[in-house]
Amino acid sequence: MMEQNTALHFPCAYPLKIMGNNSEAFTAAVQIICEKYVSPDQTHYSRRLSSGGKYLSITATCIVQSKKQLDQIYQELKAQELVLFAL
Repeated sequence: MMEQNTALHFPCAYPLKIMGNNSEAFTAAVQIICEKYVSPDQTHYSRRLSSGGKYLSITATCIVQSKKQLDQIYQELKAQELVLFAL
């Protein structure tokens, strides 16, 4: 399926970069949101702590099927109060 207004070709592996406070609640919220739209077997997580350990950066690489699906994930991540920002 061809998507309009995007340089991406779907399906594709897309890395979502999400930053929040270093907490289990933040990690769980990110995982719940991502797996609401992409099955767990099509999502890989990597984590990186800030130098002071206060913040956690999660890269969720998801196999997305469309721009609409990607937009929905971003919209929900950005609405989550535990997420400081998502790229």
